[in-house]
Amino acid sequence: MGASLSNLTEGAPWVRVSRYTGKLCGVRVYLLDATRDFLSKKDIFAQLSRPVPFDDGNKEVWLDRTTGRVCMSISAKGMAITGIEDRRYWNWVPTEESRFHVVAYLQQIWWFEVDGVLKFPFPADIYTLSFRLHLGRFAKRLGRRVCNFEHTHGWDIKPVRFELSTSDGQQASSESCIDETEQEEAYGNHKRGLWIEYKVGEFVVTDSEPATEVRFSMKQIDCTHSKGGLCVDSVFIIPSDLKEGKRRGFLK
Repeated sequence: MGASLSNLTEGAPWVRVSRYTGKLCGVRVYLLDATRDFLSKKDIFAQLSRPVPFDDGNKEVWLDRTTGRVCMSISAKGMAITGIEDRRYWNWVPTEESRFHVVAYLQQIWWFEVDGVLKFPFPADIYTLSFRLHLGRFAKRLGRRVCNFEHTHGWDIKPVRFELSTSDGQQASSESCIDETEQEEAYGNHKRGLWIEYKVGEFVVTDSEPATEVRFSMKQIDCTHSKGGLCVDSVFIIPSDLKEGKRRGFLK
C-alpha cells in the first residue's frame, strides 16, 4: 500500500491528518490561503477533503475522506489540444457529466494530440494517471440521456498512445483501441456511450520536496485516416490502490 498522509490506525481522519502537518505544508499552499491559518485541524481537513480549484479553475485537488491522501483532476481546458481553436475540429460542450462542467468534443481531425503538464508537491505515494474519455456526443432529451455517434469514426483502426513522464526520470505508456466493437468483459457492451478512464501508468513519489513535475499525453497521429466523435473530459491522478478499488469504468 502506498504511503498515507495520515496514520490509519487511530483517531478520526482530521486527527490523523493533523499528525502530518509538516508533510501537508506544500499541499496547503495550493489549497488554503493565509487568512485560514487559524482554522482548527478539523476545519482544515473538512476544507481539504472537498475539491479545491486552482490554476484558473482548470485543476482540482482534494484529500480522500477515508485515508487523507492527495487526489487530483485536470480539466481538458488545462491541457494543450491540437486544433482546439478551430471550430471545424473541436467544440467546448457544457455538461453536468464533468466535474469541470465542460468537455472538449472532437468532430473530426487527422492529427490527434492532447498534452498536459503539472508541477505539484505530491506527498510520498504511488499514483495512477488516467484519461477520462467518452465515445460519442451525449445530451438530454425529455429527461433522458441520449448519445449521437454521427462523428464517431477512426478509433478502431490504430490504437491511441498514452504516455507520462516525471521530472525525476520515470516514464510509463500504454496503448488502446478506444472503439472496439466486440463485447467488453468489464461492461457487457462495447465502449461507445460510456465514460471510461484509460490508465496511462503509475509514478512513485518519495518526497514532496522538490515538487514533482508530471507530463502526460494521448495521441493518434497516423494521418492516413481521420478520427472523430470523442469527448475529452479530464485527467485523474489518484493513489494507485484507491484507484484499484474503483474499477468499473476504468481500463488497465
